[in-house]
Amino acid sequence: MASSDTIEPAPVPVRRRKARLAAARAVVAILGQALPSDGQLELVLAEDAPVLRTALVRVVVNGPDALARLVWPPSPDAFGEAYLRGDIDIEGDIWTAIAAGRSLDLRRLTRSLPRLARLTLQLRSGAGPAPTLRRRARLDGRRHSRARDMAAVRFHYDVGNEFYALWLDERLAYSCAYFETPETTLDAAQEAKLDLICRKLRLQPGMRLLDIGCGWGSLVAFAAERYGVDASGVTLSQAQANWAGEDLRRRGLDGRARILVRDYRDLDGLGPFDAVASVGMFEHVGREHLADYFGAALRSLRPGGLFVNHGIATTETGGALRPRWLRFGDGGFVGRYVFPDGELVTVEEAIAVARRAGFELLGVQRLRPHYALTLKAWVGRLEANADRARELVGEEVFRTWRLYMAAARTGFEDGSLDVAQLLLARPDHRGPAQLPLRPWWPG
Repeated sequence: MASSDTIEPAPVPVRRRKARLAAARAVVAILGQALPSDGQLELVLAEDAPVLRTALVRVVVNGPDALARLVWPPSPDAFGEAYLRGDIDIEGDIWTAIAAGRSLDLRRLTRSLPRLARLTLQLRSGAGPAPTLRRRARLDGRRHSRARDMAAVRFHYDVGNEFYALWLDERLAYSCAYFETPETTLDAAQEAKLDLICRKLRLQPGMRLLDIGCGWGSLVAFAAERYGVDASGVTLSQAQANWAGEDLRRRGLDGRARILVRDYRDLDGLGPFDAVASVGMFEHVGREHLADYFGAALRSLRPGGLFVNHGIATTETGGALRPRWLRFGDGGFVGRYVFPDGELVTVEEAIAVARRAGFELLGVQRLRPHYALTLKAWVGRLEANADRARELVGEEVFRTWRLYMAAARTGFEDGSLDVAQLLLARPDHRGPAQLPLRPWWPG
């Protein structure tokens, strides 16, 4: 029996619970009409999940309150946020779930919209507040200031070296790999990417290489080991720098390779370098600072030297090829939970800014299908290590990366996202770069 100073909460009347459950089932039935007709995906309430199994994949909504938060207020990020906080679960192949979700067509609900609105408001009026998501970016200061950029980078990359090691390749290369065939292993494809960059830069023993935004030092270590260069890498993540420094020592590269915690705008005094690379970093720079970024790379490079800029791009030029579900740089899902302040530009815009900075363009290689394969491999490895990932970072972070990477893969497949390597040269006193008759980087 409760003590005299304790008030037991009144139980929700059985009839009211049944009414909410009936309303939720009706909403699910209506929303099911907007799903693709191929029957691969079904939407069910958790109360009905044990007895329903007719599709390859299903989204399980964990009760009427969770359903109410999912559908009201309408939001392009409602599905993603519901998944992160556990209001919904995705059972089965996540690729099918995302593809079906992107094919959702609310026009099929025209006749049912009045009833859907009435039922939704009925559910929402009695729903409890949404559980607070623990990991959300809240950055202060001027956008793309040094301090804010450091905070943004550390939000994404300092999740934990062990977590990333679960699903990245052996060298922890966190960028698009380069596949010979779809069956190529991730480790082999990442080494092929690193080798492609080194060949484009025409690295030779004794040359000096700078990697801007070096991550865990994969290119720095590879170039020092395989090409005999003196390699330096810079990152804003102390966690990455610590791991990379230990890796260089394990490989016996002390004195030939080093990792520094430094902003790309603070490279003066490190150069000049014979070659410069930036792999998967310029997405963090922001459109307004691209001129500063390419200018910093140019100043770090000796006249006649080469620069490879490898990065994700958008294909939107005012009118999208097709709408995207998860977006960069607009403060939406990706900005709040994955890449704060990330901003994509088109390949053409990046080339124009690089040229204005003083670079000569020697070549462009688009790697879009390679990134789709890379993300497929990453998600597969993450799911295979799901239990350990949850132990390291918790359910919310595991779900964030699973959903984000799976959705990003569809962006590279449908053409709304791109990735490209720009091979650039700093002209010397003789004028433009001296080019052979054939590219020197076969493969």
